[in-house]
Amino acid sequence: MSSLSTNDESHQLRTIWGGMVLLLLLVTYASLSFGTGDLNDATMGDDYLRLRGYRLVNSLLAGAALSVGGVLVQGLFRNPLASPSILGTTAGASLGGIVVLMVWNVLLATWIPPWLPAELVLPFGCVLGASLSLLVLLYVTRHSKSMVSVLLTGFILSSLFLAIGSLLLSLAQDTFELGRAVVAFTLGGVETKGLTHIAFALPLVVIGSSAAFSWSTSLDVLLSGEEEAQSLGVDIPLIRRWAIVWTAVLTGAAVAIGGNLAFVGLVVPHALRPYVGVRHSRLFPASLVGGAIFVAGADLLIRLLPVEGTIPLGVITGLVGAPVFLLLLKKNLAGGDFA
Repeated sequence: MSSLSTNDESHQLRTIWGGMVLLLLLVTYASLSFGTGDLNDATMGDDYLRLRGYRLVNSLLAGAALSVGGVLVQGLFRNPLASPSILGTTAGASLGGIVVLMVWNVLLATWIPPWLPAELVLPFGCVLGASLSLLVLLYVTRHSKSMVSVLLTGFILSSLFLAIGSLLLSLAQDTFELGRAVVAFTLGGVETKGLTHIAFALPLVVIGSSAAFSWSTSLDVLLSGEEEAQSLGVDIPLIRRWAIVWTAVLTGAAVAIGGNLAFVGLVVPHALRPYVGVRHSRLFPASLVGGAIFVAGADLLIRLLPVEGTIPLGVITGLVGAPVFLLLLKKNLAGGDFA
């Protein structure tokens, strides 16, 4: 009976992975095939294909980073309704990016060479902003065991960071170029991202994801409770510190290349957990691929919609993620899981 159950589980995992690989190939093919410009153009066809490739890779990296960060946050709080966006981490990263853009504009007029783009330091500003938000969240809720307090604190932090970001955005309008740059960054999207963004985000995503995978066993043990985990030799403070670091790195990298993409880190792990299980050694890689597919698919949808202009990528992820989160929240409140 046990052997039969194991075989069924292995077959299910192979089916899930086969489906995700197929989806990834389809999204990749469609993303390279559809978009502005004619690939058969003798003079511009190669340039169109290259730009679509940059856009695809940036969307894949953003989705992978947010999903892995979501799994990390959910493991840290031992609750599947936690995510970087819900806890204010995404808003913190966005604020960090806005601050970098504004400071960079001031310094550009003094001693920074004009050829040195803000993209070189933008990811680090996003990482610092994400780190700050998570540190404040853990500090405020350090004595609370209720997930409601965590969610409320995350909501307040997110609102605060968004308000500060809006204030800075209004101040940036005094300078035309700075205002455009801040607005474009805030709205999000990968249509203007290129090789520079990939070069700086890729190492952060690879290092952050690899580090997250290395904590899979400890996070599995942590699911049984902090007291049980400590009795088994798990260093809880160490896990918290590094989970904060790598979540901040991943969220900062994703925001730097894609902007504020809400709910990706919540929806993707939730969609996959019933099929791949709660073990982090399976959930991490599945969420990485699933998140990449989700964001790349959302970016593809933007190009296929019959509308004039460009819809921000965060709008699409929010329209999908928000209703899903409300359904999950209602289900868990009804079940008393937030008591």
